[in-house]
Amino acid sequence: MGQAATAKASGATDRSERPAAEPVHITIRGLTKCFQGAPVYDNFDLDVPRGRFVSVFGPNGCGKSTLINLIAGLIPADAGTILFGGKPLRETKIGYVFQNYREALFPWMSAWKNIEYPLKIAKMDAAERARRVDRLVAHLGVKIDLTRYPYELSGGQQQLVSIMRALVVDPEVLFLDEPFSALDYEMTLFMRDQLQRVFNETRTTMVLVSHDLEEAVYLADRVLLLSRRPATIAAFPDVLLPRPRSDETLSDPAYVHLKGHCLEIFQREVRKA
Repeated sequence: MGQAATAKASGATDRSERPAAEPVHITIRGLTKCFQGAPVYDNFDLDVPRGRFVSVFGPNGCGKSTLINLIAGLIPADAGTILFGGKPLRETKIGYVFQNYREALFPWMSAWKNIEYPLKIAKMDAAERARRVDRLVAHLGVKIDLTRYPYELSGGQQQLVSIMRALVVDPEVLFLDEPFSALDYEMTLFMRDQLQRVFNETRTTMVLVSHDLEEAVYLADRVLLLSRRPATIAAFPDVLLPRPRSDETLSDPAYVHLKGHCLEIFQREVRKA
């Protein structure tokens, strides 16, 4: 496995500088996956800390989405083990937010019914389903009319419904695959703040795939920087910026330095043949 970043400035720290080891939530050992004979991951190892927000960033086609799809069990690995707090996936509650919210929601169901759906699949009784959804809506302070259908909502509102559907099961881990890439910039900023609020209140372990370095650093506790295929860990720096983060964070010298550090590593990996 690749070594962690060695940035010494405020805003990032190397693994060896931490005073104590963080509890590990997701343990990946020997992960191997090939497509048409070409390896995307070859004996890949990774530890994701519990209760942390990890962003995954790297060159196009390096396997960012493939990684979280493998961890979430959406595609099978060719080899390796993935454990969640020592448990297999089948004993772990996960949530997943897809990039294409328009295809992820059921158009014939109201927003409320879409959020409720995972609980129905779990055969939870109607009263408890209603209590869970209402509690989540109140907790997040959502102002959307959830009796409306997805096609009656804006893109940002639809993606918020998708995130709520993933959260209603109280997941141990929430995976997000470029959830804001189809939104305009104004809605992206709004949704970043919504996601940050959810994380701050729940401290659910979150793994976000992003193609936007600003977003990856802004939201994360740690940034997983991947190399070209077969992907290795180019760096895994901590983001030591206080929460909640705001527009002022983007001009914080620690943020600017860490973003520049990550960009340097990214450009180094892109230049590799």
